[in-house]
Amino acid sequence: MANEHLDSMMDNLYWWGIPTFFRCPNEGPEGKDIALVGVPHSTGNGTTERDQHLGPRALRNVSAIARRVHSQFELNPWTTAKIADIGDVPFPRANDNEDCIEQITRFYTELDKSGARPVSVGGDHSITGGIVQALGCGNLTEGEPICFLHLDAHTDVFTKVDHFLGAQKSAAHWGAYLADQGKVDPTHSMQIGLRGHARTLDWLQPSYDYGYNVVTMRESRKRGIEDVAAQIKHVMQGRPIYITFDLDCLDPTIAPAVSNIEAGEKGFDIDEAIALLHAVRGMNIIGGDVVCMMPTKDSPNQITALTASAIMFEMISMIAENTATKSRVSK
Repeated sequence: MANEHLDSMMDNLYWWGIPTFFRCPNEGPEGKDIALVGVPHSTGNGTTERDQHLGPRALRNVSAIARRVHSQFELNPWTTAKIADIGDVPFPRANDNEDCIEQITRFYTELDKSGARPVSVGGDHSITGGIVQALGCGNLTEGEPICFLHLDAHTDVFTKVDHFLGAQKSAAHWGAYLADQGKVDPTHSMQIGLRGHARTLDWLQPSYDYGYNVVTMRESRKRGIEDVAAQIKHVMQGRPIYITFDLDCLDPTIAPAVSNIEAGEKGFDIDEAIALLHAVRGMNIIGGDVVCMMPTKDSPNQITALTASAIMFEMISMIAENTATKSRVSK
């Protein structure tokens, strides 16, 4: 058997070798098209469910299984684009949420200068605030605010109080403070799949006040995925897009190990979620993240980590496809 086939078999054994995201080289972002980043942060949630910082390690552990070609795109992202696992954001004050958010912003400010598009794994959802503080109106967006494709069970536009159990730039606040900073354009952003256990009847009002385009889970079921995807295309076309994917938008049967799990109403299945992601295929995707994995609550077959790796793979593949298209056009 040829060496390339032997190598291919070995590369798909998740228990072999040094774990990096999808077995990508552990290198810096310079000269890369895509930078894969771990953000092991969990003090922005403000709850007792704190092991979200183990998410990057869990995904690295299983992602070799997902190192494959994209059959629908007819694309091998690993040869089409230059991709590296650039490691984790360091958190010397890991229990101090506000310091951690600034550490994230400093890390991604430097990454933004490199031109590599980040695809990140958290960590709780507060990491998106730190990331987009750096990327919004930056190099990758060419000075424009970011537009979110935000799939989640919760709005994370919490304006009723100024902190969440002590965390100010928390997992519940980033959708508001990034808009206040001008880093995000809510009017060309989508929030999809919202079905959270509401504490007040006006829980969606802050999103409406900021101008976010909201599609609740019930509305999505009524309208159908194709119709919601068409809205995504209409709202986001021509904008710098950042995808933020909270695993709790998925049904608990396929992603049981998530923080703030919502079991009272069916979430998206994997095909529905991927169809919504594909609505921005070919658009200017400047990065994305997958958040809120709880590895210590996962099933023995690590289904949540595997599902998270599938979502990450879709983001990588869409950005790699754009890289290939840009390369053909420039020749």
